[in-house]
Amino acid sequence: MDAKTCASCGRRIEWRKAWADDWEQVRWCSQACRRRGFREADRRLEERILAAAERTRRLPLATVDGDREDVRRAARRLAAAGQVRWTQKGHPVDPSTARGDVEIATI
Repeated sequence: MDAKTCASCGRRIEWRKAWADDWEQVRWCSQACRRRGFREADRRLEERILAAAERTRRLPLATVDGDREDVRRAARRLAAAGQVRWTQKGHPVDPSTARGDVEIATI
């Protein structure tokens, strides 16, 4: 089975046997993401991140105004959509597992 991306946090969702009967309906990686959902503020934050990333070669996520986890969620969703890539010290990293300071670049 293929992995999916959480609609809220952008992390990879791995297939589980417990979801075999309804894998097509799985959209969230956790109950917390299901409760949080995807908001208009999330869409606006994605737009701000894209606009800032287009102005520079590499954009440190720490420089984007907003709650750190909200910024990382938005950047993970953009990476899952193929609009940006994540790097640490110039090397590509997986947005679902990256820790610490990261940078993004438009593709």
